[in-house]
Amino acid sequence: MKPTLIPATCLAAVFATSAAAAPICNDDLWVLAQPRDGLTLLEDYVDEFEELSGAGFQIEYLNENDRRAKSQADASTVGSFDVYYVDEANLPLFASSDWIVPLGDYYPQDYDYDDFDAGMRSVASYDGKQWFAPIQGGGDLMVYRTDLLDAAGIAPPKTWEEFKTAVKALHDPDNGVYGVALRGQRGSGANVWRWLPLFAAHGGEWVDENGDFAFNSDAAVQATKEYLDLFQYSAPGTQTGSFDESTGAFRSGKVALIIESAPLGAMSKDPTQSQVVDTVAFSPPPTPLPGSGYAHGFAIASRANPTEEEKACAGLFVAWATSKEQEARRLAAGQPGELTRKSTYESPEYVATFGENLSLAMADTGASTKVLFWQDPDWQELGNAWGIKLEEMITGSRSDIKGALDELEQLANSF
Repeated sequence: MKPTLIPATCLAAVFATSAAAAPICNDDLWVLAQPRDGLTLLEDYVDEFEELSGAGFQIEYLNENDRRAKSQADASTVGSFDVYYVDEANLPLFASSDWIVPLGDYYPQDYDYDDFDAGMRSVASYDGKQWFAPIQGGGDLMVYRTDLLDAAGIAPPKTWEEFKTAVKALHDPDNGVYGVALRGQRGSGANVWRWLPLFAAHGGEWVDENGDFAFNSDAAVQATKEYLDLFQYSAPGTQTGSFDESTGAFRSGKVALIIESAPLGAMSKDPTQSQVVDTVAFSPPPTPLPGSGYAHGFAIASRANPTEEEKACAGLFVAWATSKEQEARRLAAGQPGELTRKSTYESPEYVATFGENLSLAMADTGASTKVLFWQDPDWQELGNAWGIKLEEMITGSRSDIKGALDELEQLANSF
C-alpha cells in the first residue's frame, strides 16, 4: 500500500492549533512499552516534546509477555517508569491495585479525549473511569468478498442468521473457497475472543442477578454450539490458528466472509498483504453481535509520579503521544494498524488511502463495540482455561460442552 502523504504544511497547520502549554516537566520521562511502528516514529519527535514540556522521554521496549511481567513487577515495587503501556488484559489489575491513576484529571482537554473511537474508550475504562489513552485497538468488522456474494446473488448479511446462511451457501472447498475463517487456537485473546460476541449476543453474563457466576449458562452452551458448528465451514489451519491464520486465509482469497478485529480492514486493502484488494468490502458486525473491543495504550504510573506536577507531566506526554497530530504522522507513514481516532477515520487522507467504505465502517463499528470479557484481574487465567477446553472441542478431543462450562465455573469459584 502506498499511503497518501500529508503535506508538511498541513501538519504544521494542525500543530499550530494545538493548545500552547508552558513547560511543566523537570525530568525526562521513562516509558515502558512493547514494539510498535508508531512509537518508533514518535521518537523522531522527542525535540518537539522537549519544547512543549521542558523534558524528553526514553522508551524501553519488551515483547508483550515480558512487558506485562516487568510492568507488574515495577508498578508493585520500585516504580521506575512514569508511563506504562497497558492493555485490556491487565487494566483491571493495574487500576484496582492503584498502580496507575485515572487519566481524566491529567489529560489536557484540548487534546480531545472524546475523539477516540468509542469502542476503545470503552475498553480503556474500568470502574466508571478512564485509565489510558489508546495507541492501538479496535472492535470488529464484517469483511466480505463482493465478487463471491454478487456471483451467488447474496446481499451482504445484516443479521447473524443471514451471516450463517451466507457462510453455508458460499462454502465451496472443491474450488478453494471456504465460507468463513475462525480462531481455534487456545487463549483468552484467541478462540475465546471470537466466541465472546456469540456469548453476549445470546444474553450471556459473567455474573447473574444474585451475584453468582453464570459461566455455564444456557447462553454459553448455545454460543459454544454455534461456534463449533461453524468450524465445518472454516478454512484449513484455522482449527488451531489465531488472528494471523484467520486473516491470512481471508487475505489470500480463500474465504468468503469473516468477522475479525478491525485492523483486518486496512490489511485487506494493502496490496503488499492482500490478494483481494479490489473485491473486499466492510461493515459493522451483523446484529445482534457486538464487537469484541480491545485496546492498548499509555497510562500514568502512580508510584513514579507522587506529586500533582509529576502526574501532569506524565499526562501531557500521554496526550501528546496519542494526539491527532501523531495520528496524522502515522497515517502519512503508512501505519494503519495504529489509528485510534474518529477524526482520522473520517479524514480525506484516510478515505483517499483506504476508500470510503472502510472509512464509514470504521466510524460506525465503534457504536457496537463493547468490553465483552470479564473485567477482573483473574480474567486471563479464566479465559485461558476456557480457551484450552474450547480448543479441545474444536479439534474433537472433547465433546461435553456443559461439562466443560461446569469446570470453568468451578475454577471461577475457586479464585
